[in-house]
Amino acid sequence: MNRLTAAIAASGFACFALLYTPQPVMPQIAAEYGLGPGSASLALSAATIALAVVVVPIAMLSERLGRRPVIVVSVLAAALLGLVLPFAPNYELFLGLRVLQGIAAAGVPAASMAYLADALDKKKLGAAMGAMIAGNSLGGMSGRLVTGMTVDWLGWRGSVLLAGVFGLVAALVVVFFLPKAQAMPKRAPKGMKAALKDPVLLSMYVVAVLLVGTFISFYNVAGFQLQGPAWLETLVFLFYGLGSTSAAFAGRLADRYGRGKVLLLCIGVVALGALASLLWVPLGLAIVTAGFFASHTTASGWVAARAPEHARGHASGLYLAGFYVGSSVGGTSGATAYEEWGWGGLVLVILGWLALAAMLAQNSRARVTRESTGAMVVLPRRDRSTVPSTMPTETERVSAGTSTTIANGSGPPS
Repeated sequence: MNRLTAAIAASGFACFALLYTPQPVMPQIAAEYGLGPGSASLALSAATIALAVVVVPIAMLSERLGRRPVIVVSVLAAALLGLVLPFAPNYELFLGLRVLQGIAAAGVPAASMAYLADALDKKKLGAAMGAMIAGNSLGGMSGRLVTGMTVDWLGWRGSVLLAGVFGLVAALVVVFFLPKAQAMPKRAPKGMKAALKDPVLLSMYVVAVLLVGTFISFYNVAGFQLQGPAWLETLVFLFYGLGSTSAAFAGRLADRYGRGKVLLLCIGVVALGALASLLWVPLGLAIVTAGFFASHTTASGWVAARAPEHARGHASGLYLAGFYVGSSVGGTSGATAYEEWGWGGLVLVILGWLALAAMLAQNSRARVTRESTGAMVVLPRRDRSTVPSTMPTETERVSAGTSTTIANGSGPPS
């Protein structure tokens, strides 16, 4: 792992450690303010909704200002707000600070994917994305563990303050070690148009909504479903370690076997975990976590490889907007489904979301396969006599997971 990839992983670690710290203490917040599971989940979704709203504009801003300045300012601002958060005197102000923290944190995911895509060869991009998602996973796990393991002794306010200090230390590491970009990203006025007209990219944006909605829904209500002291219930967040491992592994698999095939497999693992949770919730959470982070790595890597160079920031921003819309709306919807129908009802809702995600992944896989084999049917315009070429571009071959090596007659292509 080179310095850039390591620093990007560290920025994700800091951002996610701060963003998800309230999740383990939702039952305590609900008890203090007399809230139900759906209302208490706003402690998490207020930040992620705000992030989803601003991530695309900030991604576009990173095209002009550069990736590094956006990441550094973002991670520092989010950390400082994390120190103020536990001193909020009421729930309304707490939610307001969470909105500001979500806005501040948006620069890290908005610029990180595009930063890696700008600097690295596409053949290495899947592995780098895996490392980035692994950093996100470890950050989310660490932030949750800090609050969950200390809330019984410090109260939820004290545990959130401790998590803020932890996030600030991680943010300072990013500031000192994130390297400067070798060149400013290229800008083009039609970048957003390119990010919105590709059916495969559009499918991945929706897949992000469905996958993260599934994942956050399970963890939002796990504290209500499991019985025991808060520190014991928090141990389920150790499953994020599985997510870090599966993310790195899926990135390498996607580079080798193709993103469409690997994404379908990962979605199947998430569905298996949802069913397993009906037998034993911790087992289901473990499988869902591994499958989700592997799916997220594969889908985000697909977006980065597929998007044209001038649209990488826009495409990354749109994917992440979908990601955080799913985290906010999907997570709250899942918590509401649990409140109405229990764990079994939540699982049924989740399986419907996953079925739609699998359908979109399969359609995208079929499309890029046709492109890579030159099987796309293109009708010539009536006023032209030439037939357009059906040979795939290098970007299309990479996004389909096929080889870009040309045989020289001395042996088969690699």
